[in-house]
Amino acid sequence: MKIFNYRLIIFTLSIIFGVVFAIPSLLQTDSGKKISLGLDLQGGLHMLLGVNTHEAVTSKIKTIATSVKYFSEDEELLIDGLSIEEDSVVFTVLDKDEIPKMDQMLKEIVGLDISKDDLKYTLKLTAEEIAKTKDLSVAQAVETIRNRLDQFGLSEPTVIRQGETDIVVELPGIKTVEDEKAARELISKPANLELMAVDEERADQVYTMTSSQAASYGNVILEDTNNSNQKYLVKEIPILNGSQVIDAQVAFDQSNQPIINFTLNSTGARIFGEFTAKNIGKRLAVVLDGKVYSAPNIRERIGGGSGQISGGFTVAEAGNVSIALRSGALPATVTLLEKRSVGPSLGADSIQASMIALVSGFAIVFVFMMIYYRQAGVIANIALIANIFIIIAVMAMFGATLTLPGMAGIVLTIGMAVDANVIITERIRELLKDGVSVAKAIEDGYSNAMRAILDSNITTLLAAVILYAYGTGPIKGFAITISIGILTSMLTAILGTHGIYEALMPKMSRNKNIKNWFGVK
Repeated sequence: MKIFNYRLIIFTLSIIFGVVFAIPSLLQTDSGKKISLGLDLQGGLHMLLGVNTHEAVTSKIKTIATSVKYFSEDEELLIDGLSIEEDSVVFTVLDKDEIPKMDQMLKEIVGLDISKDDLKYTLKLTAEEIAKTKDLSVAQAVETIRNRLDQFGLSEPTVIRQGETDIVVELPGIKTVEDEKAARELISKPANLELMAVDEERADQVYTMTSSQAASYGNVILEDTNNSNQKYLVKEIPILNGSQVIDAQVAFDQSNQPIINFTLNSTGARIFGEFTAKNIGKRLAVVLDGKVYSAPNIRERIGGGSGQISGGFTVAEAGNVSIALRSGALPATVTLLEKRSVGPSLGADSIQASMIALVSGFAIVFVFMMIYYRQAGVIANIALIANIFIIIAVMAMFGATLTLPGMAGIVLTIGMAVDANVIITERIRELLKDGVSVAKAIEDGYSNAMRAILDSNITTLLAAVILYAYGTGPIKGFAITISIGILTSMLTAILGTHGIYEALMPKMSRNKNIKNWFGVK
């Protein structure tokens, strides 16, 4: 019988893979992929955020108003009194013959409740659409925050929804007040970009006009971002909003001051080009989160779908704003409901306690297997060591995050990895007691034990999959560790040890001391 067999070759390659890719994580080298530590192990910031879902409804209403405004201008359809009143869009069609055209356009907007009084329209969202918008706003906020944190460069942030309107954010590795402040500002920044037309007719009345008076003209009063005493009277319904932004990058102007260059999608570029062509000589306010950053005069048609935001940014502020714009505006504001910091010393204590449990469990199992099963126990221990290295390597390859429950999963995996070898060895011992040859006992032992091993591991794997699907945060980490441990233990315990037995078969056949090999009494 050949010493090198396919089982042993696969097992050997698995060990090499495990050692090579586990070393960066075990030794914390500068190069190579490593396992990321979760919040409970390395410390960091835990936040509970609340989403103001009603703002998402208001924002959608404003978007509908913008669509009506653009459609009427594009089709040269005369309307009057276009305004937003208590989560509804109100306007009047001046030409009765144009009503069918307007009705056709409004039918294409999903979830719209349309009321007509002669030529006057009142547009509202249906109850179903409001509920859908609120639910979607939380889902979008989760995705937007996750994208921002990824671009910010934070290691393995956790962003998950909790309940109907809350979001849990965990940021491992946040250790300084400055890092915490930067992360919180990035998360909470609405990044709501709007391009709004300045009301040139009444611009000089802005300092004497009240907000209610401005609203009667369909306007709003906004402050300058750098000078709160400077105010602008702009049209309430924007020309464009941040949903049309596809890219934003930090640049520098002629004075070497940081600015933000943004790029619009094809629809936004077309609307922007047509608006600037029709409004040469007038001002266009660039509004970010309710503050006017600039209001330049339109000198010519601006094509290409690009623009810039300037307003006394620092380099860091410009970088964070550009990240926020690229990742998308928050559909609604988020409020910090709860915050707690986990110190790195607590994480270090958790790692130390987990390592003690891991080493202690490993040592007890290691010694027991050698004493009780003799050489078979040594072979099982080799598979156990290989299993741990492969688990770490696989987690490192996929960039998995190791949490405290995950550490518990590794400890539990030690027992699970040995369990298969115990079943196999007991089947072999039973056959040897019946006088079966060593070669026959090993082959039949693996065959007889296979069903029990597969049944136990598959059922455990199914439970881990369910934990991952419905669990959150640390529970997912535990499920991932267990799942990887089950798969690797089947590789090492079934394939690996069988290959070792096949390689040692000639020696075992010559040596008749069965007790030394399997601990048979």
